[in-house]
Amino acid sequence: MPNQLFFTPGPSQLYHTVPQHLKNAIKENIGSISHRDKTFQLLFQEMKERLKDVLKIPTDYEIFITSSATEVWERIVQNLITERSHHFVNGSFSQRFFEFTQDYQLKSSFTNAGFGNEFSHFDVPYHAELIAVTQNETSIGYTFDPRQLETLRSSYPEKLIAIDLVSAVPGIQVDLTQVDTAYFSVQKCFGLPAGMGIWIVNSKCIETSKLKASHGHIIGSYHALSVLKSHGDKNQTPETPNILSLYLLTKVLKDMQLKGISNIQNETKYKAAVLYQTFEKIAQLNPFVETAINRSKTVCVAEVLDGNNGLIEYLGSKNFIIGTGYGAYRNNHIRIANFPTHSKEEIEQLVDYIEHYYK
Repeated sequence: MPNQLFFTPGPSQLYHTVPQHLKNAIKENIGSISHRDKTFQLLFQEMKERLKDVLKIPTDYEIFITSSATEVWERIVQNLITERSHHFVNGSFSQRFFEFTQDYQLKSSFTNAGFGNEFSHFDVPYHAELIAVTQNETSIGYTFDPRQLETLRSSYPEKLIAIDLVSAVPGIQVDLTQVDTAYFSVQKCFGLPAGMGIWIVNSKCIETSKLKASHGHIIGSYHALSVLKSHGDKNQTPETPNILSLYLLTKVLKDMQLKGISNIQNETKYKAAVLYQTFEKIAQLNPFVETAINRSKTVCVAEVLDGNNGLIEYLGSKNFIIGTGYGAYRNNHIRIANFPTHSKEEIEQLVDYIEHYYK
């Protein structure tokens, strides 16, 4: 239905300028240009420059294109871990990254806080080469406390730190100077169709991958870090990427810059407060994450005491589409995306509908 508004946690509502950018892309023949063409090189360069500004990425970090954030899990395993990593797990996606290391028969370890719970300690085994953190657990609406990220960095300066930024940026600010590699997909906070991931790495990651290869380990093929960098230095990619998605991301980044990232992040805080206040005052709803500082501002999750089906159907009848729970929580959670494309007025209207349903 054309009038539907999607508050699903990804894919989600397209950023409001995307339809016009799609029309312009057709006019500019973006779908037909070569990834070896100068037009592509300029586009890739512009995207990287704008992304560095929007996310405050340090100047010496590299930015590469992948098919998805899920692909980056495997590339990190191939390029940056020889024997062991350590994962902080309290949701389905942080758990899945750990499972990737098991598929590769690595001796990785994890700290399991239980889904939705905060971590009580940040001890990392001595032999772990990389620490994996999920900034925003899309599955249960948990956000990693920035102070804890600083604790990890100061406690383990010699280890690589990888952070999953999926569904987090640019809705919230993350200090990327505290990590060595970060990644996200474009179909959440950036409001684009699915089909492209972004992988951010520093020089320490590049050197780690080279060292692993020099010892005879396989680090992948066309998306090995050395290959990505050799092409990236020329603003190219090893293979033909999703050029349309790259074009749209570049345009949306420009739109966000014009609006102001601080304005976007302040709006995100306001809209999240509206949603959580609603969860707390309605008897049949409870925020799933108990500790307020760990409640995601971009994917707001509530437990529905009598099951979510009636509420989801009612909102759907109003053309407001929200997310079900993830995995085992499918029938008794609601997940509401609070991304930059969702206006304050739309969130307020959504809250009015939720309150009306429970009257």
